[in-house]
Amino acid sequence: MAVFSFADPSSHAITIRAKALTFDDPKSRVLLERVQLVAPSDATVLVTGESGTGKELIARLVHSLSERRDGPFVAINCGAFSETLIESELFGHERGAFTGAVASQPGWFESANRGTLFLDEVGDLPLAAQVKLLRVLQEREVVPVGSRKPVKIDVRLVAATNVNLEAAVRAGNFREDLYYRLNVVKLSLLPLRERPGDIAPLIDHFLESYSKRLRNARPTLTAAALTRLHEHSWPGNIRELENVIHHAVLVSSGGVIDVADLHFSALALAAPLERETAPAHGSGGRTERPSDIAEASAALRAAVVDLLDLGTPQLWQHIEEAVYRSVFEYSEHNQLRTSRLLDLSRNIVRARLAQLGLLKLRDAGDVADAGESGALHRASGEERDAGQSGRRQA
Repeated sequence: MAVFSFADPSSHAITIRAKALTFDDPKSRVLLERVQLVAPSDATVLVTGESGTGKELIARLVHSLSERRDGPFVAINCGAFSETLIESELFGHERGAFTGAVASQPGWFESANRGTLFLDEVGDLPLAAQVKLLRVLQEREVVPVGSRKPVKIDVRLVAATNVNLEAAVRAGNFREDLYYRLNVVKLSLLPLRERPGDIAPLIDHFLESYSKRLRNARPTLTAAALTRLHEHSWPGNIRELENVIHHAVLVSSGGVIDVADLHFSALALAAPLERETAPAHGSGGRTERPSDIAEASAALRAAVVDLLDLGTPQLWQHIEEAVYRSVFEYSEHNQLRTSRLLDLSRNIVRARLAQLGLLKLRDAGDVADAGESGALHRASGEERDAGQSGRRQA
């Protein structure tokens, strides 16, 4: 089966997203059949899956198979903008609506009119923006910041997330009514390790792609290298596979890629190794650890009872802080991995880590500052003219 990818994959930074997708594995073919069934409609679609599995490519495939295929496809990342500017980005603003708004600017909904708007990392939207997004979906109109006049829109919405929105709803971090509005059609992308039939076609695709880009003869894989590629757990999914093949094409010699040419992330190996070698906390140096989830859960319940017996004040806050600290240390102070393990959005995790003093305020605000700076730059018209704004039109 053919590989589905961006029209010009080389124009996209390699670390941003998965840039190729195939449906050779039987589980992937089931997903493709579902996409083909729902794409012709105008139903709102929620795409779920781990980072690097190809959620934006699924959104583009839905667009290309729909009646809106000749209209614009606009993709933005909801986590790329600060909380104060996300509304003007989505819904537009009038001149003078806020400092730096030197001219009226349409939002992404208006830019995607008669086409498809893809909201990536929708779980990162602040609650205030969620309220307005819900109204847009209900009324099919936007009200730009600083204006009282609604603007009618004709847009199909495809949203994506790598966090558990149901858990976010229960935690009060995501509106339940918005969740139901988005979850009309759900397309779940399995991680690459659960669809091994897709690995070989993707390897062939990336070998061919990078050989052409580097103007090299296509190298061949030794049997040992191919076996190693199939045995890897691919925590970074398609994105990681592409990086591994790119590196191998660069460093291989003699037109052959061997195991030594494959560079894998240490993230998938570091944590299990630490669990095997580190003594259990409070065990006096003993290395015995729970043998399964049930045993570990029983130990957790026993620890909660101990805290109750000790009269621990603010019990829930105490437990929550312990969870955040443990997962953050387990993740070697990596915020992205912490958010994945907790199944929460990065913005929520970043804010809580800062409250606990585990992040410097400057570090916690870096992403928000970057999003605000990029948004102001776009407001002046420079980003849109240069094609560097977060929008990518098909």
